[in-house]
Amino acid sequence: MAKRWKNTLTSADVTPEEHYLNRRQIIAGLASIGLAGGAAIPALAAGDLKPDTWDTITSYNNFYEFGTDKTDPATYARALTTDPWSIQIDGLVERPGTYALGDILAKMTTEERIYRFRCVEAWSMVVPWNGFELADLLQMAGLKGDAKYVAFETLHRPEEMRGQNYPILEWPYVEGLRLDEAMHPLTIMATGIYGKPIPNQNGAPIRLVVPWKYGFKSIKSIVRITVTDTQPPTSWNKAGAREYGFYSNVNPQVDHPRWSQASERTIGGGLFAKRKPTLMMNGYEGDVGKLYAGMDLSKHF
Repeated sequence: MAKRWKNTLTSADVTPEEHYLNRRQIIAGLASIGLAGGAAIPALAAGDLKPDTWDTITSYNNFYEFGTDKTDPATYARALTTDPWSIQIDGLVERPGTYALGDILAKMTTEERIYRFRCVEAWSMVVPWNGFELADLLQMAGLKGDAKYVAFETLHRPEEMRGQNYPILEWPYVEGLRLDEAMHPLTIMATGIYGKPIPNQNGAPIRLVVPWKYGFKSIKSIVRITVTDTQPPTSWNKAGAREYGFYSNVNPQVDHPRWSQASERTIGGGLFAKRKPTLMMNGYEGDVGKLYAGMDLSKHF
């Protein structure tokens, strides 16, 4: 098994569930947390905002497979069938095959991970995920010696995912990580939020979470994982290479061509809330910075 990551965050650091699910609100405040190497990482503190109704909470989300409007996923994702579910694992692995999700979960160590989450749209939050380390899944499949990258693919089922009937992106949605990124203890496969199964509109039944990268790297509703020796294509990079690089590490020094990444809004504070500085690699630089030693992060953005 991969080296376990020690979680020292508490519920006091968590963005309240109603604020996580409703991106129209923004929290204010900071708290200090620590990771297993002793590095202190600023995290958002919970706010005291009045919760919205359940309908409002679950009606604002990005998942283009169900449409481009923020209310589309909650409206249409109920059509998605998530049970049974399986993941095809292939490429440079010793034990390729199609694995039932239940069989995978029976072999994994599932735990809560409370992570900062930073969207490329320049808002942020703290989310308590439930999941397991991707490294454990890759080790279960057995990595071959020439493995260098890991590619991911979202379900393609236009009859249930209505947005896939339109050329919003090239379907199916695909993402990728370098192998050392995929094997890092912070990288998880999430199956729950707040101790509950992930809602369909948020990527049920299983998604990737890479906390030092912009949120679109955390691909949803995964059905295929391919280990390869070649850097895989990624959906947003294919759609706009000038705006979305392969690495997509949170970096306040590298702006999006259409807006600054130097600061961010925290969920719960309102549209005109004071922005706060964005942390390099979303505050996880002390844990993952060594993965990019010697790289020009303005070129490899």
